[in-house]
Amino acid sequence: MSSLKPHPKLTVTPTAVSGVLIVEPKVFGDERGWFTETFNAQDFAQATSLDVRFVQDNHSFSRQATLRGMHYQLEKTQGKLVRVVAGSVFDVAVDLRKDSSTYGKWVGVELSAENHKQLWIPAGMAHGFLVLTPTAEFLYKTTDYYHPQSEVCLAWNDPVVGIEWPLGSGVTPNLNAKDAAGLSWEQAPKF
Repeated sequence: MSSLKPHPKLTVTPTAVSGVLIVEPKVFGDERGWFTETFNAQDFAQATSLDVRFVQDNHSFSRQATLRGMHYQLEKTQGKLVRVVAGSVFDVAVDLRKDSSTYGKWVGVELSAENHKQLWIPAGMAHGFLVLTPTAEFLYKTTDYYHPQSEVCLAWNDPVVGIEWPLGSGVTPNLNAKDAAGLSWEQAPKF
């Protein structure tokens, strides 16, 4: 677990899952609009005591009720710093690390263009999100490259994990075939 330190440009808040952090960059605004520094390696390291190196940035666009997840890689495992630049999502991480105090637990955080929140998700987690607005654009930085040969998908609706997705009554999420065929908690490989 990282040691969090007060920082003038970042507010970092631990979540109920070990190592998952809410990162809120300071937003400077006036009548013209606003400015925020979305990532600064030195500030991130000072505030979190984490020394991470990002190697890939990804950007996705999704429509309302699209659920992407719960994804992870067995090789080239990725830490992720995720954020939303348009719309809003419910972002979820599930702890798959057997030696973690929060093994098997999940945490969900609303990320939006308005709240500027980011979520740091360490390696060893399954990750996914549900789009809450008509559309959303989701950006994430990863600490390793995408490795499709070792990708695994944990079932988004596994009853053992019990993620409480904010789906309206009678709403079924839009899933691709891979996500619809996700593995149960018992079947999914762990770390």
